[in-house]
Amino acid sequence: MDATNPKSKRSLISLIGDVPTLVADLVRVEIERFKAELAEKGQKIGFGVALLAAAAVFLLFGLGVIVACAVLALTLALPGWLAALIVAAVLFLIAALLVVWGRDRIKQGVSPVEDGTTASIRRDLDAFKGEGEYDRH
Repeated sequence: MDATNPKSKRSLISLIGDVPTLVADLVRVEIERFKAELAEKGQKIGFGVALLAAAAVFLLFGLGVIVACAVLALTLALPGWLAALIVAAVLFLIAALLVVWGRDRIKQGVSPVEDGTTASIRRDLDAFKGEGEYDRH
């Protein structure tokens, strides 16, 4: 310790008095990091959703053509109304399967991940409570 450094001569009470400020600073920094991570993820998700929407438009037009082709092909063997009904039933079945699959994927995407800032905040809270594994200097 350097005798000319005024912080080297601080009393224990003065050091303990700094703890609330240090804790508040740590919490503020952690919250800012968390907000920055969320903003970055939000931008990536937003751009991905826009690309998926554009792809969906083109898929919708292509699907319309394929549905018309399927109905026309079935009219060669069945009456037109029955051909259209069969194709509609198949489309509804596919849509139901896609809804279930999409819902499961969304649940996986929004589940909390214990890494990054969230895990860091949890470790900090555990350290303040005196729980968990942390450096005790």
